[in-house]
Amino acid sequence: MAFLHSALGGRPPGAIPWFRFAAPQTFYPLAGRLAQGFAAVGLVLGAVGLYIAFFVAPTDAQQGESYRIIFIHVPAAWMSMLIYLAMAFWAGLGLVLNTRLSSMLASALAPTGALFTFVALWTGALWGKPTWGVWWVWDARLTSELLLLFLYLGFIALQAAIDDPRRADKAGGVLALVGVVNLPVIYFSVQWWNTLHQGASVSMTAAPSMAATMLAGMLVMALAFWAYTLAVVLARLRIIILERERRADWVLRLLEIHRP
Repeated sequence: MAFLHSALGGRPPGAIPWFRFAAPQTFYPLAGRLAQGFAAVGLVLGAVGLYIAFFVAPTDAQQGESYRIIFIHVPAAWMSMLIYLAMAFWAGLGLVLNTRLSSMLASALAPTGALFTFVALWTGALWGKPTWGVWWVWDARLTSELLLLFLYLGFIALQAAIDDPRRADKAGGVLALVGVVNLPVIYFSVQWWNTLHQGASVSMTAAPSMAATMLAGMLVMALAFWAYTLAVVLARLRIIILERERRADWVLRLLEIHRP
């Protein structure tokens, strides 16, 4: 992408010394340029995905128009798990290697992951009311997804409760790694237990069980959510960097430059 090439200073990708960006001072300006680019991509993809979802995709023969909530629900559920996996990876990397930026990135991912988990649960309730006749059932997948929300909130609350950032990162890293065991429970719950929740419509081992336009809309929305996540997380990461590095000389110089 052109914005990615520009964000990296206009040099060929092979010429980029990637290890330089492990330092918060170096990554801070790059994160700002990338966040702007991903925000623009997410806006375009979101508009395209919603257009396909509401104006192109056909009406479902069994569920009617109410099924269209899946264009938000399914990508949000995917993102809730993928973001947690990414958060646990960076938190674990920060825990093992004691890298500051890794732990900051884990902290930046948590609120967005919690948001997508909440969206997945709420849209699932909106879909469940006309389909099952109730807003909520203690289905295995719904319950494990709710537990995922509690893990996100617990990670955020635990870090906020500890004043020392290093200790907070370590405690959060342990919790994030322990919580990873919930991800396969969410994914395989419809296979392991007799649940009300329908099986996966998109699988790596079988052909999609939906029309091509439905699948296209869902995948475009998933990409839009990815771009949104990258934009928001990078923007939040910049704030975390400034907060934690506020006594560093480069931050003081930056604040002096932007002071009115």
